[in-house]
Amino acid sequence: MQLVGYEPSGRGSALLVSDGDGDRRQVTRQSLEAGDRLSYSLGDRHCAGVLEDDDHRPCDRPETPYCDYHTSTWVCARCTGTCLKDEMDCYEDHAVYIAAFAPNTFKVGVTRTRRLETRLREQGADRAAHVHTVSNGRLAREIEAEIADRLVDRVRTGPKVAALASEVDTDGWVRALEPFDVIERFAFDYGIDLESRPVRETLATGTVVGVKGRLLVLENGGTTYAVDMRDLVGYDLEDGETDRSLQSSLGSFG
Repeated sequence: MQLVGYEPSGRGSALLVSDGDGDRRQVTRQSLEAGDRLSYSLGDRHCAGVLEDDDHRPCDRPETPYCDYHTSTWVCARCTGTCLKDEMDCYEDHAVYIAAFAPNTFKVGVTRTRRLETRLREQGADRAAHVHTVSNGRLAREIEAEIADRLVDRVRTGPKVAALASEVDTDGWVRALEPFDVIERFAFDYGIDLESRPVRETLATGTVVGVKGRLLVLENGGTTYAVDMRDLVGYDLEDGETDRSLQSSLGSFG
């Protein structure tokens, strides 16, 4: 078995596992509902190959999570209003949004208007505000680039892990939105209630606490762990809980 992908919150929350022999293998979804138990140990890691619907085409090259042959870059993610494609094709309404990640990280982003709430949940935003609607992606990226002079346009995993045990700075959020005429506001609850920051780890053993964005929160041996699911992609999986030594939180010794 190989872990070849994941679905973040907003898209069902699951690990995608490939099994079988040959050039095309079957992909199954490992549910990540709160209370589910994962009992996998991690083996070797190599390229995750290509997913095509429910089929997986494996690759044994050592680069992870994908080798050069199977790395794809979404061109629109790098666009700043000057289209990087041969022909601009994002002619539909786009939303510009501000997302809050506890306690005080505020990010600007864009997405197709019809995907706005889904996109915010995929990122694990705590709160968000829809601040502009424009007719195409180019205009949205131009506005995003202007706002990015004062707000970040990406959030790394570390601050998102810290946000798991924090509340949004309400005063800071109000100040961040002052320059905008807010169209719609959002507040999200991922069902994860932690008193302290979880330990960051890469493992697939434990009881699921919840999923926030691409962060999988597991409880194992009295310690709560935050796992970036992207860090799992490419690992061969073996049935049975991990026996390697894991860092424990101070609370596990109480």
